[in-house]
Amino acid sequence: MKKTTPDTTNIDATPEVLGDDQAENQTDVQPQVGPVETVSMEPDASAFEVRIIELTNDLQRTRADFENYRKQTELQRSQAMSAARFATVEKFLPLIDDFSRALATYPDQLAPLAKNFEKLLSSLGLSVINSESGTEFNPDFHEAVSVEDGEGETEVIIETLRPGYSYEEVVLRPAMVKVGRA
Repeated sequence: MKKTTPDTTNIDATPEVLGDDQAENQTDVQPQVGPVETVSMEPDASAFEVRIIELTNDLQRTRADFENYRKQTELQRSQAMSAARFATVEKFLPLIDDFSRALATYPDQLAPLAKNFEKLLSSLGLSVINSESGTEFNPDFHEAVSVEDGEGETEVIIETLRPGYSYEEVVLRPAMVKVGRA
C-alpha cells in the first residue's frame, strides 16, 4: 500500500486554488493598524542643552585646574630660584669677610676697591647688619657670644666679632657680638 503525502509546496495558495471546505476554514488575518507613533530621528533639544552645560562645566574645571597647576609650578620655580640665590650668596660670605678684614688692615691701598665693594653688595641686595658699639641688642639680628654684667637694664652691643648680613630683607647670617648692660 502506497502512502501519499499532501502537497505542501503551495503554502501561499489563494482560496480559489484551495478547495471549498479549506477556503471556509481559512480566515483572513489582517494586521491591526492603530494610531502610529512616529519615532523622530532627532534627539530632544533639552538633552543637547544639558550635555552642553555639562561639557562647559567640565571645560571650566579643567581650565581652572590647569591654571592652578601653572601657578603652583611657577611658585615652586620661584622658590627654587630664590633658595639657589640665597645659597650662592651665603657661600660668598667668607670671601666677603676676608675682603673686609683686608680693607681694615690696608685702608689706604684698598680704598678705591671699598666703594666698588659696597656698591656691588648693595646691587646684589646684600646689606651689613648694624652692629656698631652702643647699638641695642636684637636677637633677630645679633648673636650674643658673651654677656658682660653692667648696671643698666638694656642690653647693648659692646664689640662686633663677625659682621652679619641680610639678603633681600632676610637675615642671612646674624652678627656675632659681645653684649653688655647699659
